Amino acid sequence: MMKKGQCYEGYVENVKFPAKGVVRVDEEDTKAMVKNVIPGQKISFRVSKKRKGKAEGTLLEVLEPAVNEIAAQCPHFGKCGGCNYLNLSYKDQLSLKAGQVKELLDEVYIKMNREPDYEFQGIKESPRQFGYRNKMEFSFGDEYKDGPLSLGLHKRGGFYDIVTVEDCMIVDGDYRLILKTVLDYFARKQTSFYHRMRQEGYLRHLLVRKAVKTGEILIALVTSAEYSTSKLTEEEMPEEKGNFVVGSLDNNTGEDGSERAEKEAQVLEGFKEALLSLEREGKLEGSIAGILHTINNSVADVVRADHNELLYGRDYFFEELMGLKFKISQFSFFQTNSLGAEVLYDTARQYIGEISRGEPDKVVFDLYSGTGTIAQMMAPVSKKVIGVEIVEEAVEAAKENAHLNGLHNCEFIAGDVLKVIDTIEEKPDLIILDPPRDGIHPKALDKIIAYGVDRIVYISCKPTSLARDLEVFFENGYEMEKACAVDMFPGTGNVETAVLMSRVEK
Repeated sequence: MMKKGQCYEGYVENVKFPAKGVVRVDEEDTKAMVKNVIPGQKISFRVSKKRKGKAEGTLLEVLEPAVNEIAAQCPHFGKCGGCNYLNLSYKDQLSLKAGQVKELLDEVYIKMNREPDYEFQGIKESPRQFGYRNKMEFSFGDEYKDGPLSLGLHKRGGFYDIVTVEDCMIVDGDYRLILKTVLDYFARKQTSFYHRMRQEGYLRHLLVRKAVKTGEILIALVTSAEYSTSKLTEEEMPEEKGNFVVGSLDNNTGEDGSERAEKEAQVLEGFKEALLSLEREGKLEGSIAGILHTINNSVADVVRADHNELLYGRDYFFEELMGLKFKISQFSFFQTNSLGAEVLYDTARQYIGEISRGEPDKVVFDLYSGTGTIAQMMAPVSKKVIGVEIVEEAVEAAKENAHLNGLHNCEFIAGDVLKVIDTIEEKPDLIILDPPRDGIHPKALDKIIAYGVDRIVYISCKPTSLARDLEVFFENGYEMEKACAVDMFPGTGNVETAVLMSRVEK
């Protein structure tokens, strides 16, 4: 029996979603779950958790590579926590993910003592294996305690250490150049980063978004209120703790508010000019649409805004998807792989086309609609589309985008699906579901099923949540006709899945 804290060796038999390797330890005749491995490797690991007889381990070393293992093209792989499978060919990545999704879907049938009788259409690849992301949230920090300033992603398995990923492969060259330029600028200025434990310092995150089709770039520097206390209202002011204010300059500096504000203005002007010089000198492939300064006083390591200041241009950019145009702001939800999203939505549109059969007289509910991408895709072949989304900003963006695309039969409602669907007078002929990672709230699921629509399209970014919800659908008279995985996130352990369900008459 394996013991917590002890080290073991074993072979990775397979990898389950999300990137959890099943490792067999022959001497113990038992298994452990270890992340960041691929099938066929022999590894050493330390048992970090034991729960109900199951062991979880932390990877120590790859003792023998897998037969199909390759050298990762990214120099940060293994150190950065962003990617899992860059040491596999893209063909093998797709095979692994397709197997994970099918296994989870098949398990739903096995639990119900049934043979899987749906059509699994495999996995569709991303049009780009590298440089596919249209959004990155880089963090400021240090790679080791008291080390030099770094800007990038969290170190694998770490909460505080930041790896500067200036050669990251899942973004294009503009992201890498922007990251390096910003890091060099603040390193020269010796600007402090925000220490989460001490709750002091200035630099928090760098948000970069770039449209694949239009090439427009939106950049936001996220900081604490170290200099900016004069810009915040009393309600926004952070609480005082000890001798300093959370996220503000230490009171012992002797600087008053105007001096601190002037210092920040100079810092931000230099930041803006460093970025604009890239465009003036023709170093960027895209074009900068806007530069923002965002103040975030939250203790949590999240990108959010207590105050926004536009430093240059506009606070939004435009992207195009499947012939539609979308206005995207700093926090608007939009699929992080634009070209992959076209593959995903085209798959969903094929499923929807089989349902609608070209009859434009149907009322469609797009639940968890985000910025309304799917709703607008359905509008031309529907009588009316009603989207429901809890994020108000996304709803406002959906309304604006529908107007931008000349679509007048879309209605978007802000609120929780659980509560909002009780207030909608229309009844749906078709329901499209694209919930967040954790899936659908059980009570909302009951209300959705109660509509009794003949067919439902479910799009999921987490197949374990999808499998859980499918059990409820199956128990209430629905069957899965088709399922298809779409690799929206090459190199990582994530995958999207589209499912077509139909109601069986009893």
